[in-house]
Amino acid sequence: MVYHFVSNVVEPPAIIYVGKDKFENEDLIKYGIERDVWFHVDNLSSAHVYLRLQENETWDNIPQQLLEDCAQLTKANSIEGNKKDNITVIYTPWSNLMKDGSMATGQVSFHNHKLVRKVYVHQRENPIVNRLNKTRVEKSPDLKAEKDEYLRKKQKDERKAREEQRSREKLERREREQLKWQKEHAYDDLMSEENIQASSNQDRDPDFLDDFM
Repeated sequence: MVYHFVSNVVEPPAIIYVGKDKFENEDLIKYGIERDVWFHVDNLSSAHVYLRLQENETWDNIPQQLLEDCAQLTKANSIEGNKKDNITVIYTPWSNLMKDGSMATGQVSFHNHKLVRKVYVHQRENPIVNRLNKTRVEKSPDLKAEKDEYLRKKQKDERKAREEQRSREKLERREREQLKWQKEHAYDDLMSEENIQASSNQDRDPDFLDDFM
């Protein structure tokens, strides 16, 4: 079971989702996608909270209000952290999560600790948590199928982008070649035999200079 929440502090609204238990968290770790940002209470047990970014968004530029929503939801889904003030929530891109066979179920580490950021949470903000809880929907998604579909669409979009890039490069190359040809042959008409003869004095009437007198 995965709990889905909607944050309306940004437009379009952001999707935040939470694993129901450590086994669900394990699947979320395994089947996340590049647009997911993982949140967790630092040094305390908590649910794994994920923010799914829009295609044009980046994890290091999350709007402050949305970041606060994610942090409050993470705190609220920690049994111990929810009772405490002055806690820290950490977050990092899903792609930075590291999992190996020696780790307990639901446990993760990081490939690069420099890609982990922190949010200080002074206390629980009930208006934020209540607003988010009103949007909660329980789902039982096929996480593997969802990821496979995402990857297929990504590959299709990337293939289309490559084809469009090749078409642009082909057109630009053709335009450059045409411009080069035009520059190299700009004086072809002026240097034709007919024009050379027309500009020569040798075939003119002997009295042509009289026009200037």
